[in-house]
Amino acid sequence: MKFSLQHTDAASGARAGLLETAHGTIHTPIFMPVGTAATVKAIHRDFLLNDIKAEIILGNTYHLYLRPGTDILQQAGGIHTFSNWDRPVLTDSGGYQVYSLSGSRKMKEEGVTFQSHIDGSRHLFTPENVMDIQRKIGADIIMAFDECTPYPCDYEYARKSMHMTHRWLDRCMTRFRETEPLYGYEQSLMPIIQGSVYSDLRKQSAEYVQKHNADGYAIGGLSVGEPTEDMYRMTEEVTALLPADKPRYLMGVGTPANLLECIERGIDMFDCVMPTRNGRNGTIFTEEGIINMRNKKWEADFSPLSPLTPEYSKAYMRHLFVAGEMLGPIVASLQNLRFYLWLVRQARIHILDGTFATWKTDMVKTISKRI
Repeated sequence: MKFSLQHTDAASGARAGLLETAHGTIHTPIFMPVGTAATVKAIHRDFLLNDIKAEIILGNTYHLYLRPGTDILQQAGGIHTFSNWDRPVLTDSGGYQVYSLSGSRKMKEEGVTFQSHIDGSRHLFTPENVMDIQRKIGADIIMAFDECTPYPCDYEYARKSMHMTHRWLDRCMTRFRETEPLYGYEQSLMPIIQGSVYSDLRKQSAEYVQKHNADGYAIGGLSVGEPTEDMYRMTEEVTALLPADKPRYLMGVGTPANLLECIERGIDMFDCVMPTRNGRNGTIFTEEGIINMRNKKWEADFSPLSPLTPEYSKAYMRHLFVAGEMLGPIVASLQNLRFYLWLVRQARIHILDGTFATWKTDMVKTISKRI
């Protein structure tokens, strides 16, 4: 993986770059649609390729490990051939999913024992076997195994958790370097910076992960319930400590406004389930604001859903949701992904032409209002 920084906005920390992988080049800043189980929910591959023009999608180690399983993925030749997706893929290590299973997991130095949400069976994730699993999945970019701390989180817990994440990172790097990719192309491993909302811990973590001279760095443990001001503050403090010539990935973020605020603070890569999850539930993001598609005000509004989705009216979309028709969540998810990718591409254009700061201020106000 190779990252080239093309331009940094003079009035902010916003960056435009190119991230080259074995399966294609990614133009940053970028949003990665979440394809948890080797599929972006409700979105056909052809729409991802030719309509949304997604440059990279995200898969999840926890879910793919449980189903279909690494044996099937390896027999298929990896996730790209299994899902017929020939563009880049990033896999999350499963640390967040293990965090979300707090009622059925046990954490110790060796790793984490957890209970499958599918059938209740018990499994162990260690830094070593998570590397092996991600080798078998075959993503272009893989993540180190970490503990995602909850919010709120007291200082001592956050400190101990961060140090364990660092020890796990050392083990991940050792395993990664003593194994080889399985499908004839290179993989890159990204460490994850933790430390909750404590500045000194985030600083320690940002400095520690750089000892490994990885191809890029991720910021985890945010967007877990903390105030947005804390998210922005931690993001800004961490990016100030990271090397300019490596990509920065803010995990699990977020709303359209979150993306623009964090692009301004130097983030290059994002992922979040919000566009598809909210779309399935009738919330639609547009260039003019946020629409609750079930609202009666749209019942006889025959104007286009948005400039990105002119083929359906608001009235028709409301009808689909009220009637419980499958097409409603599909079109809503498609519109939301169109909008998220449009938004980061517009951000990139404004970074390159030196107008990002002014554009961003106006755009945040517009896209955050409910209409």
